[in-house]
Amino acid sequence: MERFSEYRIMWILVFFDLPTETKKDKKAYTDFRKRLQKDGFTMFQFSIYIRHCASKENADVHVKRVKSILPPVGQVGILIITDKQFGDIELYISKKESALPVEGQQLELF
Repeated sequence: MERFSEYRIMWILVFFDLPTETKKDKKAYTDFRKRLQKDGFTMFQFSIYIRHCASKENADVHVKRVKSILPPVGQVGILIITDKQFGDIELYISKKESALPVEGQQLELF
């Protein structure tokens, strides 16, 4: 069943460092975060948001959306990795190994 291969399923990671000195900067920062969340991204760490996608084609759609909402100033990085690569992440909290975040539930309509 290649459709659910851990090499076909993708994760998008969006890293950002946006200024927050002025009210205008803070609004752009907040708007960007809210629009990421509205598109199904979840916070992994401060300024790192992740989204699970069923395929590379689906990931490309969401990357295009992120590019369309980029704030006027600041730095944003977008990385797409396979589910297999994401599963190899070692996550530590206070020197204790921790489990990865639970994958979002996927619905399939026929």
